Amino acid sequence: MFTIEREPTPPGEILAEEFLKPMNLTQKQLADHLGCDVKVINRIVNNRTSITAEMAVKLGFALGTSPEFWLNAQQAA
Repeated sequence: MFTIEREPTPPGEILAEEFLKPMNLTQKQLADHLGCDVKVINRIVNNRTSITAEMAVKLGFALGTSPEFWLNAQQAA
């Protein structure tokens, strides 16, 4: 038997593909809802910055996930 190894999916890609697109949300709409600058969301989506504990809490609340979901995704990437 063999094992297929793959790189972990970056949290920005998860945010874009599993949440923003299916929910028809723009980065601007999410940023407004979270009370942050759209540049912050853009940097997360484009994997140019890490998700902080504070942002993990905000994303969890806004998207119906746990903060740990985002922190674990960040740590795995």
